[in-house]
Amino acid sequence: MRRTTTLRTGLSALLLLGTWATAGALPAAADTPPRSTEAPASPALLSAMERDLGLTRDEATARLAAEKTATAVAHKARNAAGSAYGGSWYDAGSGKLTVAVTRAAHADAVRATGATVRLVRFSARQLDAAKKNIDALSAPAGVGSWHVDPKANKVVVDVVAAHRDDNDVRAFLSRARKAGPVTVRETPAAPRTFAAGTVGGDPYYTGNVRCSIGFSVHGGFVTAGHCGSPSAAVYGWDRSYIGNFQGSSFPGNDYAWVNVGSGWWTVPVVLGWGTVPDQLVRGSAEAPVGASVCRSGSTTHWHCGTVLAKNETVNYSQGAVHQMTKTSVCAEPGDSGGSFISGDQAQGVTSGGWGNCGSGGETWHQPVNEILNRYGLRLHTA
Repeated sequence: MRRTTTLRTGLSALLLLGTWATAGALPAAADTPPRSTEAPASPALLSAMERDLGLTRDEATARLAAEKTATAVAHKARNAAGSAYGGSWYDAGSGKLTVAVTRAAHADAVRATGATVRLVRFSARQLDAAKKNIDALSAPAGVGSWHVDPKANKVVVDVVAAHRDDNDVRAFLSRARKAGPVTVRETPAAPRTFAAGTVGGDPYYTGNVRCSIGFSVHGGFVTAGHCGSPSAAVYGWDRSYIGNFQGSSFPGNDYAWVNVGSGWWTVPVVLGWGTVPDQLVRGSAEAPVGASVCRSGSTTHWHCGTVLAKNETVNYSQGAVHQMTKTSVCAEPGDSGGSFISGDQAQGVTSGGWGNCGSGGETWHQPVNEILNRYGLRLHTA
């Protein structure tokens, strides 16, 4: 943060830009598991989970611990399943990771890792191939998104309810079904990005757009690509110059990174906005489908939900964006670029969604490890 004569005191004052992380270098896209000796979350983060997920304090604590175990099991279980792997998801009821396999002969090896097993028809490789073929189609505005759902063992296509019977939507679905196993679900609204016009006193600005900072990296921070184009200047909450977009991609992807200088610096936390204490970031181990996740942004601050899907293609009006993660967390304009975190592990930067934090909705994030790999960046951790 830039030093001024009116420099705010305390860690939260350093975080009026949005969401940050720093200290202790990790390799790009490091998939570091949470440290077993650390507390799973701050008391206020647990309070946010109680509010948004309807949990008691003990239930929230137990869930975070179970999700850490599931994250550690996921890689081992996938290796054990081999070519029979059909995907996996966290089951909040049992507190375990469920792994789909196409051949019963692999079940015992997967169970030995600590996961439960479900027999399915299609492998993850087959489902991914079907989704890739659908990605090559031109989707009309009435199609919101599509992703592989390991629990359904199909590619799920979300269609805006009001456009279900449109001729172009019907034609798209007909072509999609030829690509592989497809099921159709309705969504109440089309996805949109969450950038916003300039509002005084909020995190960062570029042109007439306000967005939120995601996570600190060595030399800057990562955020959403639709917030600014390469070389665009970025200004902080006090309108002083921070740096420039060093790389940006949208649509196709929705990620970017900004260099930090001119007296500004980065710190190893996600901003709690006074609602919860600022949360330390200790790595970027990817949470499984079904796990809890929280989001910090400059408009709606701190909200929690669950991971609904991964590797989803989102059909924005500006064009399709691939490899997104869908969550049940709400968001609103200005939250774009802000951080998604599960426990103390960075997950991604806010891209867009539908709905709001009054009536609810769904939000997608661009996975942070993909951004780190794309630009050769190193995440800052506590």
